[in-house]
Amino acid sequence: MKKAAVFFTIGFRMIKRSTALILYSGGIDSTTALFLALNSYEQVQALSFDYGQRHKIELSLARRLTRRLRIPHAVLKVDLRQVGGSALTDVSIPLPGFRPCENCAADIPVTYVPFRNGIFLSLAAAWAEARGFADIVCGFNAIDSPNYPDTRGPFVRAMERAIDRGTGARLKGCPIRIITPFLRMRKSQIIRKGLRLGADYSYSISCYSGNEVPCGRCSSCQFRQRAWREVGTTDHLLVRLRKEGKL
Repeated sequence: MKKAAVFFTIGFRMIKRSTALILYSGGIDSTTALFLALNSYEQVQALSFDYGQRHKIELSLARRLTRRLRIPHAVLKVDLRQVGGSALTDVSIPLPGFRPCENCAADIPVTYVPFRNGIFLSLAAAWAEARGFADIVCGFNAIDSPNYPDTRGPFVRAMERAIDRGTGARLKGCPIRIITPFLRMRKSQIIRKGLRLGADYSYSISCYSGNEVPCGRCSSCQFRQRAWREVGTTDHLLVRLRKEGKL
């Protein structure tokens, strides 16, 4: 099937955007972004980060899916344990239990890693510029994680402006864009979008505990369970784990 061309308007010219770098964590949102890009771009590459996260299992499963899809996949190391301040990089900070978003306080969750997405986008921009990728596609979502400051629209726009001014891509007539198609979508809506695109979520990991089998207790597991219930379909990950005798 012929992929739809992605175009970007600059001045009075139309520039075809045929290449995309996917910020790929291996979770639900970034997996959907990956399949969206596969349906939209001629050339796609996935970029993940080994940042000292306690749930590093997401990286090995991300590799399994990209190998199955025959997509180039790179992993950059940046140890954010040295920064600290998050339950995802400091095992002395306990993981939070589930709180519905409507009951969340305005404070920033302990699972927020200080400026993580800013760091990732900076590295992704350097990677994209060095290899000629036009778009950076991200699965950022501000609905199910409303208190994360680095998933919001103003943050994304500010980072795009910084990348535009700090890279040579603009001078070559093809500035790098940050594409965030799911910013204002609920996770169940994202999953439905992915299912229409043929997404395989059987290797996607959301659990913060660090195990392939989800704990079912952490906030990320609870959000994922709720989303699949709203979709009305069994989670692909659970289907695979049962087939492999791991559940």
